[in-house]
Amino acid sequence: MRGSAAMETIAAAVAARHGIPPADVSPLPAGAANHVLALGESLVLRIPRGPDHEADLRKEAALIPVVRAAGVLTPELVEYRGGEPPTMLLERLPGTDLVGRTPGRDVLLDLGRRLAALHAVPADALPGLPRETGEPDPAALVGRVHAAGYIDADTAGLLRAWCAGLAPLVPAAAAPAPVHGDIAPQNLIVTPEGALAGIVDWGDAAVADPATDFAKLPPAWLPAVLEGYGAPGAEARVLWHHLAWALGRLLRPDPVRGRRHWTAPPLSRILALLLFFASGPPDPWPRLGPGALPSAPAAG
Repeated sequence: MRGSAAMETIAAAVAARHGIPPADVSPLPAGAANHVLALGESLVLRIPRGPDHEADLRKEAALIPVVRAAGVLTPELVEYRGGEPPTMLLERLPGTDLVGRTPGRDVLLDLGRRLAALHAVPADALPGLPRETGEPDPAALVGRVHAAGYIDADTAGLLRAWCAGLAPLVPAAAAPAPVHGDIAPQNLIVTPEGALAGIVDWGDAAVADPATDFAKLPPAWLPAVLEGYGAPGAEARVLWHHLAWALGRLLRPDPVRGRRHWTAPPLSRILALLLFFASGPPDPWPRLGPGALPSAPAAG
């Protein structure tokens, strides 16, 4: 891991190269992979925390021009230098991220449209992206969560029934497409006027099932985002991913303190799903909830 003193030295050198005084260099909320610093009002510097994250920065440098050309809102790449460590200089978007905030409907609709543009990029236009395969299986995870002692037998039976009723409604995966891999509040920037300014942090980008790009969004945001996305019938597959990731998080129950993302607390995902269905979501979501689907035998 690179310490703060080393980061300050690197940032000062980059700032000097671009005519920015040291007093105008300041830290921004960092991600798990990168130190992030503001260089004046218009630039953002990202430096990998350690060697394990350097490949992700190289991937971003190749990907950003392609997705911008496709109409995806993301900061312009100003400079990438592949030294030791590599550094990336980006345009600084106006506004703040959505951590702890509820976006307006227009923001969510626009996000859906931008994700549709991303998923329409031909996978062979980004040959360096890793390919992720495999299907989520929340039904199998129910047994593991029960066996580990995190839920009781009756709850396991209810969850199995939900999975059994939902499974026939889940469409086959769409063709693998470029995905951001971490579409979540901390990576969505909104302008002071309340419009979507852009999507940041492409380090988890891959070629995968497009439904994975909805799995880190709070469930309450999904109806509007999917409406903007324009893929009727995708709700069941998105929910299937959410269920799998929520149950998988219960198998790693240690709290992750100090993280800004909403999925860090172990119970947040499963509680958010249940609260979403209890809130009276629009069609077709009520038909996909745990109380609306055919029952399955309870756990023995």
